Amino acid sequence: MRFQKIKLHIIGILLCVVYWPTFIWLKNRFLSVESYYTHGFLVPFVVAFLVWQKRDELAKTPVVSMNIGLVILILSLLAHFAAFSFKIYFISGFSIISTLIGLILYLFGKEILFKLTFPIFFIVFMIPLPRVLIIHISFNMKLFVAQIAAYIVNAMGISALRAGSVIHLPNTSLTVGSPCSGLRSLISLTALGSIYAYLVNMSLPRKFILFLTSIPLALFSNAVRVVLLLLVAYVYGSEVATGKFHDYSGFLVFVIAFLGLKVIGNILSAGKNIEEDDGNKDGNKEKELEV
Repeated sequence: MRFQKIKLHIIGILLCVVYWPTFIWLKNRFLSVESYYTHGFLVPFVVAFLVWQKRDELAKTPVVSMNIGLVILILSLLAHFAAFSFKIYFISGFSIISTLIGLILYLFGKEILFKLTFPIFFIVFMIPLPRVLIIHISFNMKLFVAQIAAYIVNAMGISALRAGSVIHLPNTSLTVGSPCSGLRSLISLTALGSIYAYLVNMSLPRKFILFLTSIPLALFSNAVRVVLLLLVAYVYGSEVATGKFHDYSGFLVFVIAFLGLKVIGNILSAGKNIEEDDGNKDGNKEKELEV
């Protein structure tokens, strides 16, 4: 047992050495001025907690090494070195996931891997997408939220004319910039939604539905934020809207989305309980008929 722990520590150190350039790239992307992955520093701690939470279950699971894991491990490391050579760091980042999959399969087997599937794939939330793709997605989301916000404000009786990502009000104008596109909150909230769905006690299909709802909730809550910014700009001016209120309103996105997740989670849980009650009633009726 002690030798096994020493071996795991050595493997962990070697992996850190091999992926050190990728870790440096990740740190730089997390800390960049227009980063969409500032939450990335928290992901390893979340993964470690999720694995630690399953420690008793993992200890009872039989270890059956699989040679296919070694093949996956070698291919993943080759992909990492190739990506590093050509400076395609996001591929190197995603290879961390396949490297861990191969390593776990080879050392412990598929049952252990199955139990660690979610913690391993949760790492995807700390791997930044290429900047070109980020800019493209952010630009389109920016136009989308500007269109939705302008429509809502017009429906409220305030004239709002959209020109690209700029919304013209009767007394001022407001530009929906990249920070207000909602991409940052979308990435963070889908990560939060996946954890919440993973931890809640319900069937896998219901967990998947709950996770998927985090996407429209993130878009909706960000649209609410932009509408509020427009209303503040209309009443108090754009300087007030783009000042401290702009910064603090970012927290509102997470509050609305989390409350939405909680409500939907409760609805799905209630549906699960109703189905279980109906199943119990049917079972009792069958027993009565048998008697």
